[in-house]
Amino acid sequence: MPLALLVNPHSAHGRTLKLLPKLEQRLDALRVAFRVERTRGIDDGVERALRAVEAGEVPVVLSGDGLIGAVGGALAGSDTPLGIVPGGRGNDLARVLGIPTDPEEAAAVLAAGHTRRIDVGEANGRRFLGIASIGFDSEASRRANETTWLRGNLVYAYAGVRTLLGWKPARFTIRAGGESKRLSGYSVSVANSRAFGGGMFIAPDAELDDGEFDVVAVGDVGRLRFLANLPKVFKGTHVEEDEVRVFRTPRLELSASRPFPVYADGEHLTDLPVGLRLLPRALSVIVPARDGE
Repeated sequence: MPLALLVNPHSAHGRTLKLLPKLEQRLDALRVAFRVERTRGIDDGVERALRAVEAGEVPVVLSGDGLIGAVGGALAGSDTPLGIVPGGRGNDLARVLGIPTDPEEAAAVLAAGHTRRIDVGEANGRRFLGIASIGFDSEASRRANETTWLRGNLVYAYAGVRTLLGWKPARFTIRAGGESKRLSGYSVSVANSRAFGGGMFIAPDAELDDGEFDVVAVGDVGRLRFLANLPKVFKGTHVEEDEVRVFRTPRLELSASRPFPVYADGEHLTDLPVGLRLLPRALSVIVPARDGE
C-alpha cells in the first residue's frame, strides 16, 4: 500500500520540515510509493488520514505525540496500520515502540512493514495512545504547551518546576472494579504506555497490548522530596517510593476536589470528572521487528 505522509509543519518549532527531505530521499531509494500532505492542525490531520485510508493508503504521521495520538485514535478498529516518524519534542510513543528518531532509519521501518496491534485508551470518549494525566502532571503539561521560548525536553523540566512552586495538594477519588480509592497528593496517571514528558517513565511496567491501564497515583509529600524524586521518574524507580501507588484496571472513573484538565499525548482531551476505558489491541502500528520475528 502506498504511504500518505502527514506532516505537521509546526511541530517542534518546524523540526519536521528539516526531517522531511531525508525521509523522502530514503523512501525513494527504497522504492516506496508515497505522497506528502502538510496538515493545518489536529482535526485537519485526522481528516486527511481518514481520506488516505479511503484511498487505500497507509497514513504516516511525521509530527509529535499529539497528532500521532489523534490519528491513531481515529484509525482504531480498522485494519489499516498507522505509520510513525518521530517529529515532536517528546516522541514518547515512538520511544516505547522502538521507532528510530532518525528519519532514514524510520523510513526503513516503514518499508519493512512489520506491524503490531496495541491498545487504545478513551477519556470521556476522546481517544489516546499514551498516558492520561490528571493533577500536577496535567497542569505541567498545560504549562509546557504554553511555553514557546524553550526547545527540546528542557520545556518539560521548566514546566514541572514552575508548577511545583505554586502547587497545593488535591484530593482524588478513583472508582474501579466496584471499589473507591481516595488519596491526597499530586497526580493520577492512567497509563496505556510507559513514558510521557520526553522520556519520563511514569509507568515503567505498563504494556501497550496487555488490555489494562497501569494507574500510578502519587500521594502527598513535601516539595523538596517531590523535587528530589523527580530524576527517578526517568528510570522508573519512583514507583518504589512509599507515596506512590500502582494498580491495574481496564476501566475507571476519576474525580478530584478541584477542577483539573485531562491531558494525554501532549494534548488537552477533556476535564474532570472523567471516565476512562481501554480498547484492547484496537490499533495496528508499523514498528521495528522484534527479535525472532
